Amino acid sequence: MENLKNLIAKYETSGPRYTSYPTAPHFSPETDKTRLRDSALDGDMPMSLYIHIPFCENRCWFCGCSSSVCRDPAQADKYIDNLERELELWRDAGLSKRELRQIHFGGGTPNFLSVGQIERVGALVRKYFSVSADCEFSAELDPRTLVRDKVEAFVKIGVNRASIGIQDTNENVQRAINRVQPQEKNEAAAQWLRSAGVSEMNVDLLYGLPFQTPRTFAKTLEDALSLSPTRISLFGYAHVPWMMPAQKNLEKYPLPAPDEKVELFLTAKDFFEKNGYEYIGLDHFARPTDALIRARENGTLHRNFQGYTTHAGLDNFAIGLTSISETKTSYRQNFKNMESYADSLSRGVLPIERGIILDGDDLLRRGVIMDVMCLLRVRFGDYGVDFKKVFASAFPKLGLMQADGLVEIFDDRFEVSNLGRLFLRNIAMLFDGRLAKGVQRYSKTI
Repeated sequence: MENLKNLIAKYETSGPRYTSYPTAPHFSPETDKTRLRDSALDGDMPMSLYIHIPFCENRCWFCGCSSSVCRDPAQADKYIDNLERELELWRDAGLSKRELRQIHFGGGTPNFLSVGQIERVGALVRKYFSVSADCEFSAELDPRTLVRDKVEAFVKIGVNRASIGIQDTNENVQRAINRVQPQEKNEAAAQWLRSAGVSEMNVDLLYGLPFQTPRTFAKTLEDALSLSPTRISLFGYAHVPWMMPAQKNLEKYPLPAPDEKVELFLTAKDFFEKNGYEYIGLDHFARPTDALIRARENGTLHRNFQGYTTHAGLDNFAIGLTSISETKTSYRQNFKNMESYADSLSRGVLPIERGIILDGDDLLRRGVIMDVMCLLRVRFGDYGVDFKKVFASAFPKLGLMQADGLVEIFDDRFEVSNLGRLFLRNIAMLFDGRLAKGVQRYSKTI
């Protein structure tokens, strides 16, 4: 443990989570919107769909998501009107009725919607897209406000995987983060989902919060395991109050130091591995039979703004406020402000606020970084360039990481070690050609 503490002190820095490359701070409102639009219309291959629901009934102080507190169901009706208008504009721009292999319903809190609103969104999906028979359709759910009727509505529209937000089951932690959520709520949510036929279930946990200790977190881990999830998302709390002002509310409590935060993670890692889960990397665990494990083995594991996914190669088409889409050659993001989003739609203009068109260097580096993050190895001959020459500046640092046991370098590749998985972001940063551009602040890598 002492050696690990020394490594943490050595490598502790700020850096991206690489849910995209280039990362979102490099998206620009000056990017040609016509080119961004056209990149989404190029081809008729299957794709994935992300639908953003930006509403929650209350604000959790830790939250880094794009959401707002809302208690008026009529606002959700107006928002769904706007989702439909956005899809109409894409259809009119030439978007064909593409097949969907994956759908993710995120937020915010999708179960903020009423039963009727959930069914309406489901109908919109099928109106503008063709849903494949084996489509993975997931929804993020908040057990505090979930009821059985809403579970049945989600299943009715095709949801077959659920992600339950737990974070922590300790009451002191919950009060500090403004998210009081008894374990009984989590158990009810899991029971309703399984009774409705949803057997694939994730749980989301968060470490690095006020009042968390290895002892209290061990109880949270046991509570999470009692729900028999097929996947576990174990996120490190990212304290970025300059981006999320509500997080300032947590500063009245002591946050775990970096080595304490890693101890929480290692406690969880050891617990889940002993109970039959495999470590995907960075923040995900899965049972050996889960699709994430198969995706890692066959090379189709990918990272996007929803985390790890199983469909590398699919364009990610995203709708709704602040949503981010990914194509082979671009990223685009919708307006973050509701008034701007609605105004653009009312004028018949696609609500694209900013984006980026990738050049050849971006594409190369994206491939390398995604291989680090997803496949835990980089084969030098996979990228069509003289790898050691193009990335000559990375090799001295890679050599130091090898000496520290984070990677192993071979003639034709390097591989990330088990220890190195704790430092994935640091390794990926060696291949980021844009870190020095701008003054963007990021969360801590460890």
